[in-house]
Amino acid sequence: MKQIHDYIRSQLAAVIAIDSPSGCTNEVQQYIAGQLTDMGFAPQQLAKGGIRVTLGGEGNPLTLTAHADTLGAFVRCIKPNGRLAISNMNLNSFNVEAENVRVITRFNGVYEGTLQMVNASVHVNPEPRQERDMDKNMEIVLDQDVRTKEDVQALGIRPGDVIAAEPRFRITDTGYVKSRFLDDKASVSVLLGLAKWVSETKPVLNRRLDLLFTVFEEIGHGGACGIAPDTVELIAVDMGCVGDTLECTERQVSICAKDASGPYNRQVTDRLIQCAEKAGVDYAVDIYHRYSSDASAALRAGYDVRHGLIGPGVYASHGYERTHLDGIYNTFALLRAYLEESEA
Repeated sequence: MKQIHDYIRSQLAAVIAIDSPSGCTNEVQQYIAGQLTDMGFAPQQLAKGGIRVTLGGEGNPLTLTAHADTLGAFVRCIKPNGRLAISNMNLNSFNVEAENVRVITRFNGVYEGTLQMVNASVHVNPEPRQERDMDKNMEIVLDQDVRTKEDVQALGIRPGDVIAAEPRFRITDTGYVKSRFLDDKASVSVLLGLAKWVSETKPVLNRRLDLLFTVFEEIGHGGACGIAPDTVELIAVDMGCVGDTLECTERQVSICAKDASGPYNRQVTDRLIQCAEKAGVDYAVDIYHRYSSDASAALRAGYDVRHGLIGPGVYASHGYERTHLDGIYNTFALLRAYLEESEA
């Protein structure tokens, strides 16, 4: 498995390096489709956005889904002093302050900047410890010589342009992976690794296997369409939660029994647990109180499927996140074991 593990690791670095806040995902979709095409598959791009591909097999269709979109923000307006006001899209103001960002314009390239508190210097601001609020006292400071709204407009920046935070990706000598947007690009890399394994080893698939890479999960409707209509089982491969009251660690794959949307299908969850134990996969079973997945969105949209949720343990979700290569590889191992298990 070393070759597949190395591929997953390389794809993790590659997809995290591609800015893809919800609504600005064409580049990451093209990258995923290119990888799948190079493996000999025929990916389809959905009209809404997203990539679906069939890896083989017949009957009893199973779809595995991961999302390639991330948190981000938009330019709300250009201030008279040349700073940019923010329209947030789930970034956490408590942990994104002073982060480097890229402003992705529609037609005029990309500009670097920093997300800062208004009047950020503690030697100037009389209230440097005030609560941060992106709508009220945070802004983007461009790394350009701009002093006025007109200066910024001359660069081609306008309201509605995308703000992408720097991921700050690194892998430590001890195997820990630290980066923004491990939710859910860690699992995107796992599904690409699974496709690589299928293309190279050509296992006998006991059922049809589809992969779906969605691009609107972070705003709630990624899995609301794009699933093949004859799908009978849908497993969201997202992130496992690590924190108080939870069993999962960053080195494990988490199997979610219930989240804020309700319980996951008992039959699917039971089989995931049985496959993990039979294959010797390091796993935990948990309940996520503040979570919902693309599988949940699919059920809300009316899909008649059995649904499940797994993912590598991720700490500090929606912040500067951390997982471990073992957790990522255990997620791949569980999916492989699930596919190799004959349908009951």
